[in-house]
Amino acid sequence: MKRVALMFPGQGSQAIGMGKVFYENYPEIKELFQEADRTLDFSLSTLMFEGPNETLTLTENAQPALLLSSIAVHTLLIKEEIQPVMAVGHSLGEYSALVAAGALSLEDALPLVAARGRLMEEAYPAGKGAMAAVLGMKQEEIEAAIEGMDSDEIVDIANLNCPGQIVISGTKAGIEQASTVLKEKGAKRVLPLNVSGPFHSRLMKPANEAFAKKLDEVAITEASIPVYANVTAAPVTDDSEIKELLLKQLYSPVRFEESIRNMIEEGVDAFVEVGNGKVLSGLVKKISRRTPTFAIQDQESMDAFISWYREES
Repeated sequence: MKRVALMFPGQGSQAIGMGKVFYENYPEIKELFQEADRTLDFSLSTLMFEGPNETLTLTENAQPALLLSSIAVHTLLIKEEIQPVMAVGHSLGEYSALVAAGALSLEDALPLVAARGRLMEEAYPAGKGAMAAVLGMKQEEIEAAIEGMDSDEIVDIANLNCPGQIVISGTKAGIEQASTVLKEKGAKRVLPLNVSGPFHSRLMKPANEAFAKKLDEVAITEASIPVYANVTAAPVTDDSEIKELLLKQLYSPVRFEESIRNMIEEGVDAFVEVGNGKVLSGLVKKISRRTPTFAIQDQESMDAFISWYREES
């Protein structure tokens, strides 16, 4: 049996029309979406299929939308008797991975991530925080440049995505200042990201107390497969450890590259991006060209993966 690792995308991968093809073609997915609408007490499915884009992009909407579209695809993979051996999610995607691993129910996870989105928005004043992707520099070089800045502004490393692509997060002034310094120190480019806040930086810590209360209200159980945690890049299945790591995840860097490398060491025949977009597949190709990657977001891409999975190795 082939060893498949599932990857679940995070915020930024949302798009109008996400999940619609599966909703229209599979009664069980239609039911899943309708159940989600009832759980959230508003029509998330209509927002996903019709927009408007500025409403879908709001953190409190994008997060449950991405979770739902990922779990829809995962549901169809399980129906096809495809059993992953491990999973990873990028930021919000970690919740999708935990639902797929049976550690969280979808019914609990949808309102939880909507609340997470709201709290992240409220943690720091709108327009005062920023994030930027730094291309062509190593982690140590970025850290040294940030530490050498003569400033009281906050700048943290937020995402360690792949070789040569690291995201920084902090105050707007801090990110602007860091961008200039990093270009002087040899960064190929520093690209501002279209986000609403300084996610995965210590500026998110104010959200933690309220989010801890939300987490206390949901049941977290042992995961059926290892989920590689953003905070540690290590596999986790224990329920209490999962909870502790989800709290730290809000203000800690997403160690995606390290997670993928650790998963490859455990033996993976393919990485499969489950949900919307191809962002994570693109990152994996930059980390390891040897491991096949698939991104499932429509019937054609699903059929291609299933066909590969069933081939005799």
